[in-house]
Parts: sequence; C-alpha cells; structure tokens
Amino acid sequence: MSTQQVELDVGGMTCASCAARIEKKLNRMPGVEATVNYATERASIALPEGTSVDDAIATIEATGYTAELPAPPPTSDDTEAGERDGMSAEVASLRRRLIVSTALTVPVVAMSMIPVLQFTNWQWLALTLAAPVAVWGAWPFHRAAWVNLRHGAATMDTLISVGVLAAFGWSLYALFFGMAGMPGMTMSFALFTAPGQGADEIYLEVAAAVTVFILAGRYFEARAKTRSSAAITALLEMGAKEASVIRDGAEARVPASTLAVGDLFVVRPGEKVATDGIVVEGSSAVDASMLTGESVPVEVGPGDDVIGATMNAGGRLVVCATRVGADTELAVMARLVEQAQTGKAEVQRLADRVSAVFVPIVIALALGTLVVWLLIGAGPEVAFTAAVATLIIACPCALGLATPTALLVGTGRGAQLGILIKGPQILESTRRVDTILLDKTGTVTTGRMSLTDVVAADTEDEAEVLRLAGAAEAGSEHPIAAAIVAEARTRLGELPRLESFASAQGVGVQAVVDRHLVVVGRPGWLTSNWGITVPEDLAAASDELEGLGRTAVTVAWDGRARGVVAVSDTVKSTSAEAVAQMKRLGLTPVLVTGDNPRAARAVAAEVGIDEIHAEVLPAEKANVVSELRAGGRVVAMVGDGVNDAVALATADLGIAMGTGTDVAIEASDLTLVRSDLIAVVDAIRLSRRTLATIKGNLFWAFAYNVAAIPVAMLGMLNPLVAGAAMALSSVFVVSNSLRLRSFRGASDGVPAAKATAVERETVRLSP
Repeated sequence: MSTQQVELDVGGMTCASCAARIEKKLNRMPGVEATVNYATERASIALPEGTSVDDAIATIEATGYTAELPAPPPTSDDTEAGERDGMSAEVASLRRRLIVSTALTVPVVAMSMIPVLQFTNWQWLALTLAAPVAVWGAWPFHRAAWVNLRHGAATMDTLISVGVLAAFGWSLYALFFGMAGMPGMTMSFALFTAPGQGADEIYLEVAAAVTVFILAGRYFEARAKTRSSAAITALLEMGAKEASVIRDGAEARVPASTLAVGDLFVVRPGEKVATDGIVVEGSSAVDASMLTGESVPVEVGPGDDVIGATMNAGGRLVVCATRVGADTELAVMARLVEQAQTGKAEVQRLADRVSAVFVPIVIALALGTLVVWLLIGAGPEVAFTAAVATLIIACPCALGLATPTALLVGTGRGAQLGILIKGPQILESTRRVDTILLDKTGTVTTGRMSLTDVVAADTEDEAEVLRLAGAAEAGSEHPIAAAIVAEARTRLGELPRLESFASAQGVGVQAVVDRHLVVVGRPGWLTSNWGITVPEDLAAASDELEGLGRTAVTVAWDGRARGVVAVSDTVKSTSAEAVAQMKRLGLTPVLVTGDNPRAARAVAAEVGIDEIHAEVLPAEKANVVSELRAGGRVVAMVGDGVNDAVALATADLGIAMGTGTDVAIEASDLTLVRSDLIAVVDAIRLSRRTLATIKGNLFWAFAYNVAAIPVAMLGMLNPLVAGAAMALSSVFVVSNSLRLRSFRGASDGVPAAKATAVERETVRLSP
C-alpha cells in the first residue's frame, strides 16, 4: 500500500506529554505512522492511501490542539517579518505577563512574610495585587489545564492551575466568609498546627509566587524555541541576491530569484555564483569550502559544474543556469536540515515525564483528604484547610525552577568560556555521547592556507627560492599564491617588483623578477610548457610533501628547477590536546572531511585520531552519522561550514564552531564562540554538569513533595507554612544551580583527568 509523507505544524503543546498524547491519537488511525516532536512543534505523518491530510488535522484538533501544513521556507525578504511574527508573539506575551506579574507579586510576598509590613487591612491590598496575577498571569496554565481536562488528561499545567486556583479560592473564602478579612488580621508562622488552625489565613502570596516562577521558566523556554527555523533562513540567506544576466547580448543586474534554466550569467572575481550551473566561458578558482569542505579552491573551466552560493576567487566566468529555486543544491540542503531537525528523537523533560503519574496522584490525594476529613466529622474548614495544604505543598514551584535556573546559570558560565547551550532539550544527549565526529577544515585545522615548507636544491638558497616565488605569485589572486606571498613578506620584508606577469589557471604562473624569468607551478606544467626537468631530489621532496596532504609547487628560474614550496591548511595548535582530552572523557574521535584521503590521514596522525572518513560529500556526512548511530553509537558532530549543517542536525548532539557559518551555528545544539577545539571538551563537560544539576534539583523537589504531602494530609501543616516550605525548596534549587558558576574549563588550567571524573562516570552509567 502506498503512503504519503506529510509534515504538520502543531500548536498548543505545553509539555512533552502533549506531544505523546497527539502521537498516540494519530497512531490509532488505521495504517497511520506518526511521530510528534515537541521541540520543533511538528508532526511527521505517513498517511496510507485513502487517508487525507484533513483527516490527520481533524484528529489533532479533536485532541485539543491546532494543526496546519507548514508555511513555505522564508525568503530573504521575509526574514525581518518572520522575526516579528510567529513564535515571537508568544515570547512577547509571556514576557509581558512575567513583568507585570512580578511587579504585582513582590509586595504581596513581602507583606505576607514580614509581619511588620502587615498594616491594617493589608490583606485587601494583597488581594487587589494578587488577583490579576492568579487570573490573568496564570491564564496560559488555566487554559491548558481546561483543554487537558476536556480530554481526560493531566499535565504539569493541571497541577499549577489547580494549586494557584486552590490557594486563591481559599483566600477568597477566608476573606469574605472567614475572619481573614477583619481589620488588624496578621499571619504568623508555625511549622505544625492543630487541624483547621489555618482556616482564617490567606495564601495569596502562594498563588502569585507560583505563577511568577513558572512563567519565568516558560518564557525562557519559548524564547529559545523562536530559533527553531533559523537554520533554514540562514541557508537561504547565503545565496546570491543579484546576478549579472546576459540577455540580448548585454549584461543586466537582476534579482537572482528571477533566473531561469538556460540563462547565461556572469560571475566576476569576489562574487557569489548566483545559482547552480555549467561554466561556458572562462576559468577560475572557485572557493566551495563552505559547501564541500575542500580547503583548496576548485579549479573550474568550460564544461565544469558550479554550485550556487560558492565564491569565485579567480577570473571572470560565464555560467549557464541548470538548476534554480527549490532545485538548487542550497535549497536541497535546506530541506535536508529541516528533515533532520524534524526527525530528531523527542526529548521529554524529566518533570514532564514524572508529572504523568505525579499530577493525577496529587489531585486524587487532595480530594481524598477532603472527603476523609468530612467523613470523620470534621468541619468543612478543617477539611478544606488540609486539602489546600496538600495541593500547595505539592505545587511544582521547585519543579518549574529545576530546569530553567540550572540552565541559566550553566549557560551564563558557558558564555564566559565561549560556549552557547541552546536549551535543556540537548543536555540528555551530552550524557550519552560516546563518539564525536570532527570536521577537518576550520574545525581541527585553521581553514586558511599557509606556507609550511621551503625546499631548495643543493646549490640554491631557501630564502632566494622563497623570495622569487613570493614575488612571482604576488600577481595572482589564488589562495595558494596568497599564502606564499604572505609568508615571503613576513620572513623577508618587501619583495621585488614584477616586470611582467602571466597566469595559467590551475597550473602555475610566470613572471620576470629582477631580470629572471621565474616560473612557479605544477612539475608537469614546467616540463611540458617550459622544457624544465625537475631533479630527482626535488621531485622526491614534492612527492613526500604531497603524501603529507600538502599542496606542493615547483619554483624555477632561468630554465632550471631551483626548489619546492608547499602550502597547507594547518592544524590548530590546541587540536591534539583537545583530542586527547576527548578520549579522557570516554569519547571516540572520528575525522570526517570532504578533503582527499592523504590530507585527512596526515591531519588525523598529527592530532591522534584513528578513525577517518575522507572525500565525504555534504549529504554523505549525515549518512556517516546515521551509520554510526545505527551501529549503536551515540554521536556528537563538530563542524563549522554549510557542508556540516545536515550532519549537525542529524547527530544526537550538534556542536558548531562559532567562527563558522550561521547555518552551521543554527543547525547545532551547542555553539562554540571560540575557535579553540578545547572548547568542545568544556562544552561536553559543562553540559553534563548542568544536566546533573537539573536531575539533582528534580530529585530534591520531588523528595520534598513526597515527605511533606502526608503531613499536609493529616491536617498538621498550615497552608501558609506549606507555601513557605515551597519557597524554601525553590531557594534550595536556585542555590544548587548557582554552584555551576564555579565550573572551570580545561582552558582554565584544571587538569582534565581531575575535572572530568563526574563526566566519565556519567557516560559509564548511561543506558
């Protein structure tokens, strides 16, 4: 039976259990296979023949959520509008609720907790300030709880809503029907109390404080999610905006989006190729490193393919467009990134996973407490006091703080170390990662060509070889020439002026320098064009350098080969130490690159990597990740270019070098602002430490609930004290999170063997 694969944007989800409920409903449809990703708010559905997209949308809406087909990927013209709309509207709403609620809550909490501030009739001012917070500020939780109730489900929103409304409702009862509204009313603390003693006290500070704390957590979560489509936008932004098209024999500048298949367009040096095509005139070096990973620009001429968004580093090209719009390699890569992000395994927060059981149990216990006290003959005040205390003591203030506070402190410390952690959903991956893929160009290496070797013939001087080679190459725009010239000027100072210059694209240059005819290029070109025989010692040196993954050119003047110079994309000074520290963390480093095997092996040997994948195309990098994952490994990917974006999104953990492209950064889970590869080690360790802190916070928050709930059910816990205890649990969670500020990275001088003991244990215990 044929199936139709569709993607739907799902709205209204507030926690991972929402995604699980939608997925369960969709999979109950005959023949339907669906996965719902809470992080990306998207459902991926395989519909059998006879089942329409409208049927799937109807099922999701019947579950209490919204669904629609995704909007087309944003164009560059839509980018600014996209920043104002969509998820940013939700962030703005939460921010507004948080600011207003915080301003109203602070005086309520102060008056409730500090007796000296309890002036005559203070309780009515507290009600005036707390009412908007409990109703309007907490409205997102009330709305979600109502939707869940209609469908017979309970989430953390349910407990938040019930706790806030119970505290607020009982306060109204005590103010209007009890003695709490009398002038001169004060509240005092008592850890344990006789049943019913707190019936005439109000708990407005509890209702307001819970709302503010949970709103803060939701705000930071929603703000992080606004970047979910940024990778796609960044990809599309990399393309050329305009093209010089040839029509009716004349050039005209037109928007690149208007190009059609078969159009001829001109690409001048320093310009981006407007769209995929075939070169019909001219030759040049095209820098395709951001798409292919090749450190050396690719020489192209008539008949060669070029890819849109690559940079022309040499001469003038005339290109015939072969693919435009959604068919270009750049657009295809954007779709791959989107699919990879959507296909990530859903990550559920620990609090949400436990809430599926915890929330219904707490509500049942509160109702049971109410019923039991009424059945044994206690008055309604005693029964309601015990029930409200049970709800309040269980209200998940500390649970709501567990993740955001640890994440905020951890990310703040990470920023000081050059590490950006995008959100709590990626921390689980760092705990389980056992394999780390390292892109070569720009990640392990500098990504810039530089001179590595100068070899002179027996009768020649190295300085003279470099001087004349640098002077001759000064007339070329090629990156290899630029590396030779830069090093020659650094070592020797001012170079002699050229008397004449000519370039043979892709093979070498010729120039007259100090009345010498200097030729620099490939040995075969020197022999075939100039009749220059390369001596065996220089030929052997050239082969040896090529074997090390370097690009070697022969230097000759006055009809004789005089030396060899070699350039290479050099390894970063800290890469070898970083690889060693990764191994101490229990990680297996793997080098993956679009470069040739010899260059890959040379770099791998230099930094201590044993496993290599060379000549890997962009889509194949994601395949390497998938193959490793299929073999049972949990994979992290480190990269910096567009060619790494799909692999970064496919991996269990994507780590982007901040010196790389915006696409790689947006497709990743962790971003390294520093170009130092040791920051990868710090990123893994900090992420694991942050996750451990979150889990510790959640454990103590739940332990506090479990220990205190029986006391509240027995009617021995004043609801006001319950609120204070809840606040103390929050203080503990915050204090525990603040310990992350003392985290020190490997670059701070902490021996890795000592600093990573906890992280290694985390890997060992991981499933």
